[in-house]
Amino acid sequence: MVDVIYRIVQHADGWAYKLGETFSETFPTRDAAKAAAHRVAAEQHVAGETRGISWEDENGQWHTELSDGHDRPNARVAD
Repeated sequence: MVDVIYRIVQHADGWAYKLGETFSETFPTRDAAKAAAHRVAAEQHVAGETRGISWEDENGQWHTELSDGHDRPNARVAD
C-alpha cells in the first residue's frame, strides 16, 4: 500500500498543505489548511471506479494505465 502524507506549510502569505512538491491553494490560517488536508486525506480512502488514467512523471513523460478503484493509499496528515 502506498503512503500519502500531506504536510502543512507556510505558503504565499498564508498556509497550505503540500504533497511532495505540490502545494494546495492558500488558506488564511494553519488550522484551515490542516482541516482541508484532513478532508483530502479522508477522500483518498473512498473507493472509486476502476478506470484508465494518464499521468506525467518527473521527466515529462506521459503514462497510461488502468487504476483499480479499490486500491486506495494510506493517506494521512503529518502534524
